[in-house]
Amino acid sequence: MGNLTGKVAIVTGAGRGMGQAIAHTMAKNGASVVLNDLDEETVTMATSDISKFNSEVISDVGNVSNTTYVNEMISRTLSRFNSVDILVNNAGVLRPTPIIDITEEEWDFVVTGNLKTTFLCSKSVIPIMQKRGWGRIINISSSAGKNISTIGGAHYTAAKAAVLGFTRHMAKEVAEFGITVNALCPGLIDTEMVRSTITPQRTTEYADSFPIQRLGKPKEIADLVNFLSTEQAAYITGASIDINGGDLMI
Repeated sequence: MGNLTGKVAIVTGAGRGMGQAIAHTMAKNGASVVLNDLDEETVTMATSDISKFNSEVISDVGNVSNTTYVNEMISRTLSRFNSVDILVNNAGVLRPTPIIDITEEEWDFVVTGNLKTTFLCSKSVIPIMQKRGWGRIINISSSAGKNISTIGGAHYTAAKAAVLGFTRHMAKEVAEFGITVNALCPGLIDTEMVRSTITPQRTTEYADSFPIQRLGKPKEIADLVNFLSTEQAAYITGASIDINGGDLMI
C-alpha cells in the first residue's frame, strides 16, 4: 500500500519533528529523499539516521523562503536523481505572540515561513511534474487553518488558513497533468517545536481536553503523508485532511 520505490521526494523542514518522520517513512517505503532544513547539524543527523534504509537519502541545507536557494535545491535534486515526484511542504515557523504585540517584522517572518515557502517550492517543482505527467504535493497546514491556533499567534492562524486556499487553487490548476495537491491539518503533535512553546503542564491540559487524550505522534502524520504520495491516493486532490485526535470536527 505504501510503496514509493522509484520515486524521488523533497521534504522541507526535515531536520526534526514531523519532517524527519515523513522523510524516514518515505525512505523506508523505497523513495529517494532530499531532506531540506535550515539547521545543518540536525538535518545531517537525520540524514545519517535515515540512510540505514536502502534508499538514497541526501541533505540540502538552506532557506526555502529564498527563491534562488529553492531553484538551486531543485537543480541539485534533478542532477542527482533526474526527477522530483513528490514535494512535502513541511517547513514552518510558529510564534505565540498576541496580536497587539506582533510587530510587522514578526508578521512577515511567520507568514513567509509558512506560506511563501510553500508557494516557492511548489512553483519550482510543478513544471517538472507536468513534463512527467505525475506528481504529488502535500502541504502541511494545521487545524489552526480551519479554526484558530491552539498555541500560535494570529499570524500563524492566518498563514495556515492561506495554505489551505492555496492548496485548493493549485489542485484545480494542475489536476490535468496527473498532479495531486493535498493539505494535512495536524492538531497538537508531540514535536520539539510544540514542547519548546508550551509548558509540560499546559501540554497535559491540552491533551486531556481532546477526545483522544494525547498528543499526536509525528509517525502518524508521516504515515498519512506517505499514503497521499502513492498511486492508491490518485483520486484524492484539493483535500484538507484533519488529523487531530478529534479536537476539531468539521
